[in-house]
Amino acid sequence: MTIKDIARESGYAVGTVSRVLNNHPDVSQKARESIMTVVEKYNFRLNSNAKHLKQQAKKGIVIIVKGSGNMLFAAILERIQGLVEQSGYVCQICYIDEENNEMEQAIQLCRERQPQGIFFLGSNRDYFRNHFAELTVPCVLVTNSAAGWGFGNLSSVSTDDAAAAAAAIDHLIMLGHYHIGILGGQMERSQAAQTRYKGCVRSFAEHGRDFYPNRQYEPARFSVEAGYQAMGRLLNKMPELTAVFVMSDVMAIGAIRAIQDRGLKVPNDVSVLGFDGIELGSYLVPQLATIRQDEEKIARRSVEILLSMIENEDSAVHEFVPFKVVSGESAVSMNRRT
Repeated sequence: MTIKDIARESGYAVGTVSRVLNNHPDVSQKARESIMTVVEKYNFRLNSNAKHLKQQAKKGIVIIVKGSGNMLFAAILERIQGLVEQSGYVCQICYIDEENNEMEQAIQLCRERQPQGIFFLGSNRDYFRNHFAELTVPCVLVTNSAAGWGFGNLSSVSTDDAAAAAAAIDHLIMLGHYHIGILGGQMERSQAAQTRYKGCVRSFAEHGRDFYPNRQYEPARFSVEAGYQAMGRLLNKMPELTAVFVMSDVMAIGAIRAIQDRGLKVPNDVSVLGFDGIELGSYLVPQLATIRQDEEKIARRSVEILLSMIENEDSAVHEFVPFKVVSGESAVSMNRRT
């Protein structure tokens, strides 16, 4: 027995039956009595679980995460999920490979789940440029900037990646390093890698230093294993290396191991400076020097902005959250090398 069966036997519309079963007042007494007679005849009980799931769907927010090994994303995701659920919404989390097309996933999820909003953790600008116009729900790009993209329903909250990467190179140069290498993402797939690369190039130029991408830059996926392998390739190309800037702390962990496996020491032979400021970095030996992103503020502002777009129909905004250079123990002055 379903609501449609009750409607058919009682002679009333499905909508009227639904209003009676949910105790809505805008139903005539005659209709209420007729419908309840059928309900009692068959001992019908409304499926409260289905009702609850339907209500949840109406307040669902999707979070699309590129890559499952990004510890910064994991920390931000945990904060976002907690804040969203405190606000009475339900999170639907979708992990995709860091090389996959997040727009295809978002469009499919909108068809299937009809969310009220979407968070994107990780992005490829080309995918957004080609397909984002198909999305009509409010969205927030988290940790990457969408400023200047021209989408009225897409906000962003991020660190100024170019400025932060420039600060990383500035710091290594200030420590007296001349032979500096960079481990970064695959720029054709990662907006963060593209922007951080530009910041690095800018810093070298401002300090009057030549930069040779084919020798000094080594691309890789954002993972420990990829960082390990990329560091090995960089050392092969640049054996005179004294410092390396790594575009994620996760990659830096692998890089440190690769340096040690070559019989070298961190930081005495090679200084390592990461990017993100994940909690694990402060427990490494040596403690990881890094560019720390403010994950708490990134998460909080992302949620505040998306909910304002959903509930108040606010316009898109784009914000940068301050970063901090954390000295750590893995990057030291050339004068302190032993």
